[in-house]
Amino acid sequence: MLVSATLTEKGSREINEDSIGLANGGAAGFFVLADGLGGHGYGEVASQLAVESAIKVFSKKAGDLDSCFIESQNNIIEEQRKFNSSDVMKTTLVCLHIDQGKARWGHIGDSRLYHFSAGKLIKRTLDHSVSQMLVTIGEIKEKEIRGHADRNRLIRVLGTEWDSPKYELSEEIVLGGKDVFLLCSDGFWELINEQYMEKTLKRSATPALWLEKMKKIVTRNGAGKNMDNYSAIAVFVNFKN
Repeated sequence: MLVSATLTEKGSREINEDSIGLANGGAAGFFVLADGLGGHGYGEVASQLAVESAIKVFSKKAGDLDSCFIESQNNIIEEQRKFNSSDVMKTTLVCLHIDQGKARWGHIGDSRLYHFSAGKLIKRTLDHSVSQMLVTIGEIKEKEIRGHADRNRLIRVLGTEWDSPKYELSEEIVLGGKDVFLLCSDGFWELINEQYMEKTLKRSATPALWLEKMKKIVTRNGAGKNMDNYSAIAVFVNFKN
């Protein structure tokens, strides 16, 4: 069975440009999160289009993550042309599909997916950002991403025309007896590190309680700052093999 909970807040901003969506029941589910870029409402439009497009594709072709990203990209580009807004209507996107004890995910941008097993972090998506690239080439350490000056400079997003797709998809994995997933925007993960994600997870019996505990840390660490929108989806998977 899958149990999930969601959180989305505008932080210190006037508009919440994050969007979330899900379709789940029983042992199968599809979860989507997007963080719009551009301001002035354009980012909000882009993130909503991405989430709505992905959910619509999933409802027709469950498990086709490629089409979720491609359809989202096409719809955003089409909307840009209507409003001559190609420079500002962009978004990240991260998706998770779980079915029959297996999981697969995809992402573009710096909205992340974390995978925990037995209370321990075992994998996260790598950001499509300048700071993540600097980690890859060894110029900075992983822990320096959160405070780096280039952490918000993204090198891949939906809404930038491409000759070939720029999103990344994971391999399908077989889930164990107790797996947990967290999808979140950068406004969330920048204000809580992985150590506290694990720490709060171990004290949380439900995804809603886990998000509540993490939100307290995010708001505490964001106090007095110009907080970005922050959103998260928590998914608890309890399969018995």
